[in-house]
Amino acid sequence: MTHRTNTRVLSVEALARVEGEGAMHLTLDGDTITDLRLEIYEPPRFYEAFLRGRSYTEPPDITARICGICPVAYQSSATQAIEDACGVVIPEDIRMLRRLQYCGEWIESHVLHVYLLHAPDFLGYHSAMEMAADGHRDVVARGLRMKKIGNELLETVGGRAIHPINVKVGGFYRAPTRRELRAHLDDLRWGRDAAAETVRWVAGLDFPDLEFDYEFVALADPDGRYPIDTGRVVSNTGIDIAVQQFGDYFEEFHVRHSTALHGRRRNGGSHRDGHYFVGPLARWALQADTLPESVAAVAREAGLSAAERNPFRSIVVRAVEVLYAYEEAVRIIEQYETPERSAVDVPPRAGTGHGISEAPRGILYHRYTIDDEGTITDAVITPPTAQNQPTIEDDLRRFAGDHLHLSDAELQWRCEQAIRNYDPCISCSTHFLTLTVDRR
Repeated sequence: MTHRTNTRVLSVEALARVEGEGAMHLTLDGDTITDLRLEIYEPPRFYEAFLRGRSYTEPPDITARICGICPVAYQSSATQAIEDACGVVIPEDIRMLRRLQYCGEWIESHVLHVYLLHAPDFLGYHSAMEMAADGHRDVVARGLRMKKIGNELLETVGGRAIHPINVKVGGFYRAPTRRELRAHLDDLRWGRDAAAETVRWVAGLDFPDLEFDYEFVALADPDGRYPIDTGRVVSNTGIDIAVQQFGDYFEEFHVRHSTALHGRRRNGGSHRDGHYFVGPLARWALQADTLPESVAAVAREAGLSAAERNPFRSIVVRAVEVLYAYEEAVRIIEQYETPERSAVDVPPRAGTGHGISEAPRGILYHRYTIDDEGTITDAVITPPTAQNQPTIEDDLRRFAGDHLHLSDAELQWRCEQAIRNYDPCISCSTHFLTLTVDRR
């Protein structure tokens, strides 16, 4: 800490327990916030440019490298977009196998966030290792086992847990056998019970008493299930559109203090300069009634309601989604029969296709234009963290404004926690956090 006349400066070189690098700058004039910026300074990664000139068969492998935590999301949205451009509809058995793989990703990603990245904030630890060393060893061990089960499911369906290699346009290079998948059932059923305990555990954490107004945006599954792998785009302000209309309602824009694009509603929308919120809290607000009763009952026990607007309680919603992912994985495997074909043919044709799915952090949109030989001529990828960045900044401004009485150390902790509520994957949007507080 550096002390100056009439100025208090707090600097943190890097925010722990998020994926990526960046900075936050907070300037106070007495009790007034005069400037607040969530600065993303990681160099742009140019994936959209990499894709131009490549074959239409390559996006699942290229885009999976954008993120080691949620590669399935990128593969899912990418394959949908290419298949849409080529006019191919994927049969239900292959779609369910894709959904099963996505369940594995939801499990490993959400459990990583709940146990290792976010829970230490609520319990006063700097890391999960500190938690384990100070009386929470069994809790951390439970989380690690739960995450491993998700990884193992990804290995069976996707070929490996990080950057799966079995996914292709049209389906999979190889479909797992019924026996291979059923070998996961005992672990998945254990994980389902452990997930219910996780919901009860996180529901007992100490949450700040606050509630914000949001425009929530999420998917609505065409079959009435909780949204994961596909759907229409809906909101709590009346949006209900096909994925092909995404660009008509939402856009990305540059800000001077960030190398990552920001997302907003076109024409301002109805909330705070077009800010909107994607992710677990949005999915819960819009689609909680599609959860099976076995999951909904645990959510009710945890005190969640459809009107939940406290971003700090997103950890409870994530835990509920872990429970759902285990439940859904068990359902799919119990009904699974090895498909006759692991993929359908997707011949190239000139056109533009759109794909969207619910990454653990929120909706992930892809758009590709290809020519009649299957060469990609244009690519657009809109990740969830980019869409949420303006809302994260707005939440920080409102939260910090209500907690200026805190010491610099406590305010820093709370601001970092507020950012981790979103489980931001900053590398997806272009890495995080230098926090500077100037008090004048």
